[in-house]
Amino acid sequence: MWTLMFIYILGQAISQISAEDNSTQMYYVKLKIDFSAIDNLTQLLKPFVNSTTPTVNNLQNTTTCKNVSGSMFLCTCKEDHRWSDEVCESHPDCCDKQNCTFSKQSDTCVSKNTVSVRGSIILKEANYSDCLAINTSESYQSCNDGLLTKMKTVYSTIKGFDSLTITKYRVGSVIADFEITYALKVEPQDLIEKSQNMSSTLESSCALETTGVVQLDMPHEPVPYNGEQNLRCSVQQTLDAAVTWQLKRNNRVFDILTGTESIVTTESLGSSISLRRTSELWAGEYTCVYSQETESCTLSHKASSVLDVCLKPNIYISTDPSFPHCRPGSELLNIRVRCEIGKSSEKYSVTWSSCSDTAIKPGSTKEADVYIAETVVRCSPIVPQLTCTFKNRCNQSTNASIDIQLIRENDKFCEAEGDWQKTKAGSTAKLRCKNKAGQRRRKCNNGTSEASWEPEVSECVNSDLNAVLFQANIVDIGLDSIHKNAAEVFSFLENATNNAETIDTFPNLNTSINVLFTLSHKILKQQDDVVDDLVGSSSNLLEKSLHDSWNTKADEGNTSLAERYLSSVEQLIHVTNITQGYEKKNVEVATDNCTNKSSCINKVFNTTVKLKGSNYGIVKTAAFKELQKYLPNNRDDYIPNSFVVSTTTERDLADSVEVEIKFELLQPRPRNVLMICVAWDNQTRGWSTHKCEWKWETDSEGVCVCEHLSSFAILMGKAPLEVRWSTEITYVGLSISVFSLTICLVIEMIVWSAMVKTSTSYFRHTAQVNICLCLLVADCCFLASSKPHDLSLIWCKTLVVLKHFFYLAMFFWMLWLSSTLLHQTVFLFHNMSKKTYLRLSILMGYMCPLIIVTATFLANKAGAEGHYYSKDTCWLVYNAPFQGSIHAFIIPVGTIAFFNMISMVVVILKLLDLPKNAAPACDKDKRAAVTVMRTVVLLTPIFGVTWIFGFAVTFLDLKFGAIAYFTNYVFILLNAFQGLYILLTIYLGDTMTREELLRRLKLKAPASTPDSCTDSSVKK
Repeated sequence: MWTLMFIYILGQAISQISAEDNSTQMYYVKLKIDFSAIDNLTQLLKPFVNSTTPTVNNLQNTTTCKNVSGSMFLCTCKEDHRWSDEVCESHPDCCDKQNCTFSKQSDTCVSKNTVSVRGSIILKEANYSDCLAINTSESYQSCNDGLLTKMKTVYSTIKGFDSLTITKYRVGSVIADFEITYALKVEPQDLIEKSQNMSSTLESSCALETTGVVQLDMPHEPVPYNGEQNLRCSVQQTLDAAVTWQLKRNNRVFDILTGTESIVTTESLGSSISLRRTSELWAGEYTCVYSQETESCTLSHKASSVLDVCLKPNIYISTDPSFPHCRPGSELLNIRVRCEIGKSSEKYSVTWSSCSDTAIKPGSTKEADVYIAETVVRCSPIVPQLTCTFKNRCNQSTNASIDIQLIRENDKFCEAEGDWQKTKAGSTAKLRCKNKAGQRRRKCNNGTSEASWEPEVSECVNSDLNAVLFQANIVDIGLDSIHKNAAEVFSFLENATNNAETIDTFPNLNTSINVLFTLSHKILKQQDDVVDDLVGSSSNLLEKSLHDSWNTKADEGNTSLAERYLSSVEQLIHVTNITQGYEKKNVEVATDNCTNKSSCINKVFNTTVKLKGSNYGIVKTAAFKELQKYLPNNRDDYIPNSFVVSTTTERDLADSVEVEIKFELLQPRPRNVLMICVAWDNQTRGWSTHKCEWKWETDSEGVCVCEHLSSFAILMGKAPLEVRWSTEITYVGLSISVFSLTICLVIEMIVWSAMVKTSTSYFRHTAQVNICLCLLVADCCFLASSKPHDLSLIWCKTLVVLKHFFYLAMFFWMLWLSSTLLHQTVFLFHNMSKKTYLRLSILMGYMCPLIIVTATFLANKAGAEGHYYSKDTCWLVYNAPFQGSIHAFIIPVGTIAFFNMISMVVVILKLLDLPKNAAPACDKDKRAAVTVMRTVVLLTPIFGVTWIFGFAVTFLDLKFGAIAYFTNYVFILLNAFQGLYILLTIYLGDTMTREELLRRLKLKAPASTPDSCTDSSVKK
């Protein structure tokens, strides 16, 4: 029998000059001996050793071989031994076996306790620069031999030393890479002490990596998919070192940590990994590393092994044709079944089966991941079902089945159209997306007369986005830290969404938001290095060009895209350590440290958020453009008028908090339109006004004060607030006024000749006729425009011009009347000719209004809608105080009304200027009061003084509440019935006019009793 022996010979090595400890050197000897000669082995080996006093210890038999037939030998590794690396490379099948057959007997086993060390040492360039020379030069040989001797002097003193080789030199000072082999177990502490000694001697630093010190126990055979596996890394003694696990897969190295699919535990003599669900993600080369570090050296103890996992496929099964058509006379139909799987390294065995007696014949295809079978089915009532089954190396099976939907003779169907084949009515055709993930669906409707196609529904998702979602789902399984994985996902998502054109579909947008949604539920704390990508990708999803994709309705019962987006981004911002502001196109984030402040202020997109109080920690505020358009609006009467703004605090707030938000309004608030402050309520999935109040300031109308934190916005009413019954009162009043004014004009026609005998009466009645005429036409135009939406633009514009002109003309005639009355009151003996009076009155009464209306019309883009007039009201435009065409009416009217008030005051003062001793004191006071009241009643309607309330109506918005409503009612009652008031005060209330009217109507009038000089003065 040949016996191959691996012999440890301990003695003094001739290569060492001096050393404190004995050096060791390994010799490999192949002997053919009798077992009786083993005792004399030391003497027999002396001639082969360069030492005079060699000793042999730990003599072990490593390998035994015996001839089995001819030149073939059966060799066996002894206990605690394994086949050498050379054997594993030349005979891979033998590597994990104890016995193996070889064609020669020179293959040997080595100890499982063999330790290999690879390292590098950084030397001072001045001392070892020659080692960088050409390796054939004498300087190189001298430098290399010197360094090698010094290193062997140190490392050969460790028991079991076999060899030390310097493999190469590198630049970076001078770096020497080396390899050391020990045949016996090495104490890690010895190795690090020797390395420190060497570094001290050579004035260098080193880094070493060992294999063999740490043992890795794990399965060597393929393991089942979705199974549980335990891996253990052990050491012989306690190491004062940190242990880490790594997995190398597809040229990428992952750190293994405790996660949802792995549990890492560490003990004094080892570390273990428990895998809960083995899959392709956990297949690869595992490495266990214990790291030790000193001032000058680092030492890593490694053990590696490969875990092979049997895989299972995702199967997509289809038939060609999708819906076989049974035609008259065709009893049998040929069908091709196609099963597709993703790219996989697993070698599957594929079988086909049917629930009926249908025979299936496997076909062939040039596509590596597509399996095809052909079969024949009968046009019978039975629905055939075909199944393909994939079995992996661990005998685990995965199958997919499909029912063959036949189109029989009398069945309705949709004709082929484009990519879509014939489809049976009531069924849905499906196609895989090309170069994308997902599928396309299209239903064939079963109509009453014939079948018809519905629109196609695409679920196609860009491959890069689908890969990002996959990565998001596995950030916490235990491969690398959640922080590192999340940072990669955010980076990938930002890159995948930065081109809006490539993601402008609902499936792509939905997938992108699902990435954010998934991460928001997995991340508990995140560093700030992801914020730029987080804010960037969030901003990309709010591009205006994606509007249609956002508005695609989700399935009933599911939350909308906008809801998931808002909750996800809000949560991610909350858990991320953001220390500075970030601004992107559609998303802006601001922070403020409120630990030692009485209040915090953040500003985003010109919206200021003020949080009153202290001890909130970091307060973060985010604003989102466009999002307000996509969140479900549960308030049908309102529309969003601001960006959505979200605020969170670092510390949870036990009590309520006061938040003041000054929104920048997206559009100015129209007059009398109510706005409400709202916060998003996740429970009701809608906007809520709970503990939120709308306030306004002189410089901003978009101020909200809320008593809680949430996502806030401001909503604006779609229509202005209405004064209840105001329309009805107005139209009734105008109708009565029109009737009253008509009577006034009729009265003037009846009494004209009798009332204009003097110049004063002529002047007065001329003005009154024109005032009544202008007011009559203006009121008629107002009634004609009572339903603006029923009028065309040209008619609406025409009525606005007429109302503008005739109302102004009425006021200018009132101005002329008050001016005449004031002139006659102050200058009693100054007369004016009728001709001059008519010229001046027409000039003022009609030319001045005409100039104002014409100038206003031309200045507002030739009467353009929205500039000169509003189609919604058929009246002039009011934008804000001193903005809008309405001021071309308000300012003249206000000026005239103010002047008329002064005129009326002057008249009253003149009337009160009675002669002394004309009556007793009490009687005098009584007459004075009566005079004032009578004058006010008689002159107010004809002077248009009641229109002063119009200023209050114009500038007093209905947002002010009760006082604004009261003012509106007063204005409506006083001015809608103005024609009636003129009839009652100026015509029926005037004694001379009333007597003349009754005389003309041949009625006996009661005798008038003038009671004071006030009557004659007012009557003219």
